[in-house]
Amino acid sequence: MRSHSSNLKIDPSAGASRHGVLVAALMYLLMSAATVAPVAYAGPGHDHGDAAPVAGGNSPKRLPDGSVFLPKSAQRQLQVRTTIVKAEELPKVVELTARVVADPNAGGKVQPTVSGRIEPGPKGLPSLGAKVAKGEVLAYVRAAESATPELKVNLEQAKRKLARLEQLDGVVPQREIESVRIEVQSLTERLSSGGGSYVAREPLVAPVAGVIAAASVVAGQVVEPRELLFEIVDPARLQIEASGFDIALSANIESASASGTPGQSIPLRFMGSGTALRDGALPIVFRTEGNKPVELAVGQPLKVLAKTRTKLKGHAVPASAVLKNPSNQDIVWTHTSAERFEPRTIRWAALDGANVAVLDGLADGARVVVQGAALLNQVR
Repeated sequence: MRSHSSNLKIDPSAGASRHGVLVAALMYLLMSAATVAPVAYAGPGHDHGDAAPVAGGNSPKRLPDGSVFLPKSAQRQLQVRTTIVKAEELPKVVELTARVVADPNAGGKVQPTVSGRIEPGPKGLPSLGAKVAKGEVLAYVRAAESATPELKVNLEQAKRKLARLEQLDGVVPQREIESVRIEVQSLTERLSSGGGSYVAREPLVAPVAGVIAAASVVAGQVVEPRELLFEIVDPARLQIEASGFDIALSANIESASASGTPGQSIPLRFMGSGTALRDGALPIVFRTEGNKPVELAVGQPLKVLAKTRTKLKGHAVPASAVLKNPSNQDIVWTHTSAERFEPRTIRWAALDGANVAVLDGLADGARVVVQGAALLNQVR
């Protein structure tokens, strides 16, 4: 029997060709499937619209516990500065309401003694802020026609009385004669002007040197006796009059400062206090000190912080570091880590116009934000 296997001839080149064709076809199918991406559609309620991508985690933000995450770059932009606090013995401060008054030795008021019409002085009527010298004539008061005859009659009566008393010299006390003589001299000066001619013109003279702080006159204005026309003050010699309700306070004052605007501190020197109550309070007088001029106005309200000799324990921080939280509580911000700040609820008392004493809420070594705290408090 003949075997068929002997007649079967296999061409190696033909088999290799068919195998290469199969491999090429398979690779083409795989590449086609990879390049054709399937289209996926979101179901109802699962589409995200045109929402912007979520921002990175390196931006300032308020954390759930109330603290603030603030990167180093943002700290430099906001100019955040901190300081390490330590408890110390600080003077107890009493806050007083006060106002600016003129020094009685460096201020004065100009008032007429007769009624009449205003006439300008040799240099005209002074304006607000004008410097005047002591004894300078600011204006004249031309007495009303009805006042001139009255003064003349009074002068004649005084002269006759003086003549009669001089005849009784030795019988009438000398002081009575001198009193009438002074009255004659006063009436003569009010009616005379240099050459002895009768005129009814009263000069309004500056009682002290200073600047015109208040003026309420114009040429031709009719004024009455004791009406305030000019007020003169020396800006370098102003006084601060505070109202105290503790009679023993004046004996316990060590130093004091005034605060007109937030962050402003004006050093004061304690002058003394009254011994009679005024409107239920004891007047306490201070004076500004230092060579630096202070911008104050007579009648301006101020807040005086009087340091007493009584001591209390606390941490001194700038007043600008104390803020309010959403619950209206006083807080300061502390730097707890490189990029983390935490608020601390505190209890404080004033030290001066620029600093406060934190009595409760801080520990020694705490790093308190003293600059940029207001901007830090706005991070949400």
